[in-house]
Amino acid sequence: MSASGTGTRKHEWRFFRAGGFDQVRIDTGADLLALAQLDQKLWVALSCPARGIEFDAQTLALIDGDNDGHIRASEIVAAVQWAAALLKDADLLVRGGDTLPLSAINDAGEEGRCLLAAARRILSSLGKPQADAISVADTADSEKLVLEMRFNGDGVITPKTTGDAALQAVIADIMACCGALPDRSGENGVSGEIVEQFFTGAQAYADWLRKAEADSAIWFLGADTLAAAEAYRAVKAKVDDYFTRCRTAAYDPRAAEPLSRSVEDYQSLAALELNAGAAGLAAFPLAVVATSKPLPLRDGVNPAWMSGIQMLREKAVAPLFGDRPTLTAEEWEKLAGKFAALESWLAEKPATSVEKLGTERIRAVLGGNYRAAIGDLIARDKALEAEVEAIAAVGKLLRYCRDLYVLANNFVSFRNFYTGSGKAVFQVGTLYLDGRSCELCVRVEDVSKHAALANLSRVCLAYCECARLGGKEKMVIAAAFTAGDSDQLVVGRNGVFYDRKGQDWDATIVRILEHPISIRQAFWAPYKRVGKMIGEQIQKLAAARSQAAEAKLVKSVVEPGQKPEAPKPAPAPFDMGKFAGIFAAIGLAVGALGTAVASVLTGLLGLKWWQLPFALLGLLLVVSGPAMLIAWFKLKQRNLGPILDANGWAVNARARINIPFGTALTGVAKLPEGADRSMADPFAEKKHYWPVYTALALLVCGAAWVLWYFGIPGK
Repeated sequence: MSASGTGTRKHEWRFFRAGGFDQVRIDTGADLLALAQLDQKLWVALSCPARGIEFDAQTLALIDGDNDGHIRASEIVAAVQWAAALLKDADLLVRGGDTLPLSAINDAGEEGRCLLAAARRILSSLGKPQADAISVADTADSEKLVLEMRFNGDGVITPKTTGDAALQAVIADIMACCGALPDRSGENGVSGEIVEQFFTGAQAYADWLRKAEADSAIWFLGADTLAAAEAYRAVKAKVDDYFTRCRTAAYDPRAAEPLSRSVEDYQSLAALELNAGAAGLAAFPLAVVATSKPLPLRDGVNPAWMSGIQMLREKAVAPLFGDRPTLTAEEWEKLAGKFAALESWLAEKPATSVEKLGTERIRAVLGGNYRAAIGDLIARDKALEAEVEAIAAVGKLLRYCRDLYVLANNFVSFRNFYTGSGKAVFQVGTLYLDGRSCELCVRVEDVSKHAALANLSRVCLAYCECARLGGKEKMVIAAAFTAGDSDQLVVGRNGVFYDRKGQDWDATIVRILEHPISIRQAFWAPYKRVGKMIGEQIQKLAAARSQAAEAKLVKSVVEPGQKPEAPKPAPAPFDMGKFAGIFAAIGLAVGALGTAVASVLTGLLGLKWWQLPFALLGLLLVVSGPAMLIAWFKLKQRNLGPILDANGWAVNARARINIPFGTALTGVAKLPEGADRSMADPFAEKKHYWPVYTALALLVCGAAWVLWYFGIPGK
């Protein structure tokens, strides 16, 4: 989509600066209409998911024209242009609200007139025919209104569409033969294509039957011809096989016995439990083979083929040659010639599923006026297509009027997020944990997948599993901590999450993405690490001493019945050389440490008294400066984009979260302004003043020494 005026006056845009980049201001209907001209490089987002955000799901489904689960820039532009064309004033898209006056609908075009008529029909069905405005709530049951309509505009009719029982039966026959389609009502019905397929097939089948009935060479037994043909075709191959065997026996009499099957073949059947349908028996000839022997039609027939030969005799042989016990090869040839024309006709049989209805039913359906009657019902249904679509379009227009402006200010720009005028659509609620409230919380489907990309945001994220109603409802969120520190943020800590509806959820941290939260935290981090290390070492030393003391105590106790310890050997004589080396090493270490301390003190004392504060400040910067500098760079790089991209967004801008804005996104606990605070704590620890006295004494001694060193009293 490029910025093209398409013959219209160039729009004058206004921008505001937020998040470190320029964002377009959308304040009027003209701004919305001109989005097609705005260069997409200036859009904050180019795509967002149609699910998982705090926005009306039905509106998003209407905007998502290709139903791919994502809302794209072109779809927002199309929605704005469609809605604006049906309104007399495009500013109605900015005013929002659930209600739209009927007078605001632009009825200058055909679509607008249909939509206005549909709105009045909806109001009339609700018992408000005189109402001059329609609301989103009024359209909530518009689908039910369509379902109750006899004709609903989808071009599919069901048996219930008509009250004529005969016509209902025909529609049912069509569905049974050619299939069905679902109607808007949910019932199965038929469309024009299905009806045409049925009647075309029925007519072709009827014409095929009529051709045979008009030709005596085909229909030589009248109505019984098809039954005779069926009986003939069932045994044709087997009869041909029999007479071929007999001709072979005439050629060589020695072949008669093996062609009738040998004794060994019968012996293989002897051990089986035989019946007329036995497969092994069916493979034997129709009768015993002999030279010029006719085919027996009653006695001497293979039991597996007895029923088929009987049907041939009754349906074909008897009507043509009279009832007889046998059939010669010449008579069989004549019978086959009779069926030649019929076989050719059968090969022309149209491929249609209508045959299952039977000849009489097919002719009855074709003889009535059912085709025209059903076609008329379908035409009447299609005639209401525009009206039914307009009924659905009324709800669509109302939702667009209410929601498009909000969506644009959370898609084209992130105005709600950066100006604080309201929560953005990607903010699902507020997390309260560790004395803080986190406003930037997004829904997450897959923690590992989300974290892999969101880690690039340089934002400290705590992933929390949230549950309510005893675990019946669950979801996972990622909460951004952008103020305070991370000392107490650990996996397993619990908090409370409030969603946009005000519902509270139990929240438990399951994963943390560690990143700097504030420069103050970075300043104290080195000292906290040193203090933590010293504390751990002291604890380890104390634990080791405690374990050693306990082991010594246990060892010194003699259990009843235990023998006294053997006398300890005399101590070794004092080794002056060994201990001289140890004392020398200790002295060297103490000397080095003393030299280092002396060097520092000498350097500090070598300064003038007013230079000491600057030296101490420099020392603090040497220790804390690198950590603060690294934290400052990372805090400057914090970016909202990766957090949203990990959820399926396509963020088009570098949406930064600078230090002041980040501080605003996370509230830190503080007393209300003007609150009365009592410092009396009944459970406070008892104060000991000797540390204060000791510190004061050391301070006085130190000050006196400094004054003496600089010779201030002498001056």
